[in-house]
Amino acid sequence: MADRPDAAAAAPRMVKCPQCGQPALWAPDNRWRPFCSERCRQIDLGAWASDQYRVAGSEPAGDSDPGAEGAA
Repeated sequence: MADRPDAAAAAPRMVKCPQCGQPALWAPDNRWRPFCSERCRQIDLGAWASDQYRVAGSEPAGDSDPGAEGAA
């Protein structure tokens, strides 16, 4: 067998942008990885900031109404 670099390792890896679905380069050169552009990155950040996305989990007991303690 000849010693040659693996073709898959040498080829740039392309992934789907989670925001728009366009191809995005998965490499340190892509400043917005995993997004294709700064615009898609900012849209995603805005969605997190406006609570459009949430991490799955249950609320701790007693935290259902934080203002209820002082209201009487």
